[in-house]
Amino acid sequence: MTNETLIVLCWELYEQRMAKRQIAQRLGKHRETIALWISGIEEYGLLGFLDKYKLAKKGERKRRQVDYLIKRWVWEIREREYDCCGQKVQYFLEREKKVHLSVPKIYEILAEKYVIRSKWKKNKQRGQVPTAIARRQVIQMDTTTLGNSLPSRRLISSVKKWMFC
Repeated sequence: MTNETLIVLCWELYEQRMAKRQIAQRLGKHRETIALWISGIEEYGLLGFLDKYKLAKKGERKRRQVDYLIKRWVWEIREREYDCCGQKVQYFLEREKKVHLSVPKIYEILAEKYVIRSKWKKNKQRGQVPTAIARRQVIQMDTTTLGNSLPSRRLISSVKKWMFC
């Protein structure tokens, strides 16, 4: 039996005041399916529900891949607007081409052509800093340009004396 005939039988049994659980057992369907069918029939009527049931899931599936033309537009906007962010690319796409793309999808497209990293994550986390067990085992120094001024030479000479004592 097709599902349409099962829906009609379900409605006839429901009109005879049979419990939904018993209808489900007799038709070999889940109790929740029977409840959904009955509520749909009560809302749209038997013929209306059957029409909606036949038309359900008959359309084409939306494509998941972005068209290559849209990718070219995203790259073009990115180059034209001097490496703008994904939100601005989205704004220009909607304004100029009337195309809506989510910001994560735009960054996914940009990652195909460019190496993208966020502006707030400039320095990556480094490894552990070595610790000294004995004296003068590990020396950690920061490098700075002190220039040619006289006080800086004195500072360097005092640091050298301290390091090699």
